[in-house]
Amino acid sequence: MMEPMIQSLSYCLSEHPSIIGFRWNHSQNWGSTWSFLFTSIAGYIALSVLIRLILAVFRCRKPIPLGPIPAIHSLGMALISITIFIGILFSSAAEIRDTRWFWRKSKTPFQWFLCFPLGTRPTGRVFFWSYVFYLSRFLHLLRTFFAILRHRKLTFFRLFNQSILICMSFLWLEFSQSFQVVAILCTSLIYSVVYGYRFWTEIGLRSACFPFVENCQVVLLGCNLVCHVAVLFLHFVKGGCNGIGAWVFNSVLNAALLLLYMNFYVKMHMRKRRLVVPVVVSEDQEEESSSAREIEKKMSMEKKKMMIKGKDL
Repeated sequence: MMEPMIQSLSYCLSEHPSIIGFRWNHSQNWGSTWSFLFTSIAGYIALSVLIRLILAVFRCRKPIPLGPIPAIHSLGMALISITIFIGILFSSAAEIRDTRWFWRKSKTPFQWFLCFPLGTRPTGRVFFWSYVFYLSRFLHLLRTFFAILRHRKLTFFRLFNQSILICMSFLWLEFSQSFQVVAILCTSLIYSVVYGYRFWTEIGLRSACFPFVENCQVVLLGCNLVCHVAVLFLHFVKGGCNGIGAWVFNSVLNAALLLLYMNFYVKMHMRKRRLVVPVVVSEDQEEESSSAREIEKKMSMEKKKMMIKGKDL
């Protein structure tokens, strides 16, 4: 029962002729040109700033109700992410099976995940799912508009983060860059969990008692950092990895993203500590109960703000 189902799933996600015959081509694939990349990123930033300015001019302070749209978006992104994860996993296994004869003397299958052989072209199963992942990045941009309309929040970190992720996904395809298989596997798996959690909270169910989304993001950035080091090691030890020039640029962007996120993460925890101190002092000095209730109310409001900020990352 299970074996025919797995075989059918494998065919749909890795053996279909349109997947096997995929080729990254500027004239055939939507969004595959440099002009489209720069125009789309510039348009995203301009539209985000414009919406924020319009709300500021008309002094719209109350959140604009979006109904079930954020929940539907979260559910859709969770399903897309898990589909990409399963698809590229099956496709990687099939690609290793079909091309191992070419690189088996210089690499192991695990090393292939991190370091493509020199001369690799953006064709076939793996790059089909890399293209799907690239397209899915544009659906992630809707989170920015949700945050602006619901919470009036537009930060440099959000704009930079979304723009850089689109740019990196494009570079993976354009230069057949090494490291992308592991990056897509880790990112799609983490995103399926994060968007599943967001759907859970959007429909009114109880949220976690810790910053779940931020912790998932830290895990993802940590995995990316380890994989970047591994790619650099394999490049010098195994005779070179394909697309290493794009990988260097990718690494710089990842480093900038990591620094920005760690800065946000540290500030969030420092703010939490500052809120804990007044409560301890008030208990030691046995202040009036009304003062204690006021502090507790302030902590509760601040915690809600942090949870909202975490959901919108």
